[in-house]
Amino acid sequence: MNKPSLNTCLSPALLHLYDLKNAVVVIIDVFRATSTIASVLHNGAKCIIPVDTVPKAIEISKRIDGIAAGERDGKIADGLQHGNSPLEYSTDFISGKTLVLTTTNGTKLLHMALDNNADTIISGSFPNLSAVCNYLTAQNKNVVLGCAGWKDRYNLEDTLFAGAVISKIKEHFTIHCDSSLTAELLYEKHKDDLTGFAPNLTHYHRLVERFGLIEDIRFCLTPDVANVLVVYEDGKLVKK
Repeated sequence: MNKPSLNTCLSPALLHLYDLKNAVVVIIDVFRATSTIASVLHNGAKCIIPVDTVPKAIEISKRIDGIAAGERDGKIADGLQHGNSPLEYSTDFISGKTLVLTTTNGTKLLHMALDNNADTIISGSFPNLSAVCNYLTAQNKNVVLGCAGWKDRYNLEDTLFAGAVISKIKEHFTIHCDSSLTAELLYEKHKDDLTGFAPNLTHYHRLVERFGLIEDIRFCLTPDVANVLVVYEDGKLVKK
């Protein structure tokens, strides 16, 4: 029996090179959008509406009595009260509510995947690693692991997560893809101490040295602390 294919797209700027029509696309933005998305839905939010601009987040949240949230360049975006920290959304605060979220990289990649006719879109991060792997194996469809990077540039943490997925599910897929091989090799080398490896990452310095967000980093690199399957349906990210 032919196995489905698995490819890793290392930057949104390369997304047009991949056929998304019959594939599950995994949006990966480890620091911090997809980790925050997993946290928010794990803690009981009704859903998340991902949008590409701050004005849109504000307008939609007012219309539906939701919570507008997001960041630009790592800090809470001007005009918003809530940011992109996975630790900001406790059950007491977010349960039953709708979050309208805009981020620098992750929500942008999601909209690009939609524009490129992605068949199915899910959100992936270390906090929901097992849920992602179980879903991809069960679907038996082609997979594109989409790394959000940083403003179209390559980054290591998203590639590390792609490698973690590949390491766990590779026997179920056909993989002829150097970027997937790179991701797996990177993950295998550092999987026993991801937090210890983190200070090498440029985005770590952006978040920790400028904003002191070390606890965010630890959460974002911890497998299965918010182990929910997050699927994009009808304009919303929902827990399945």
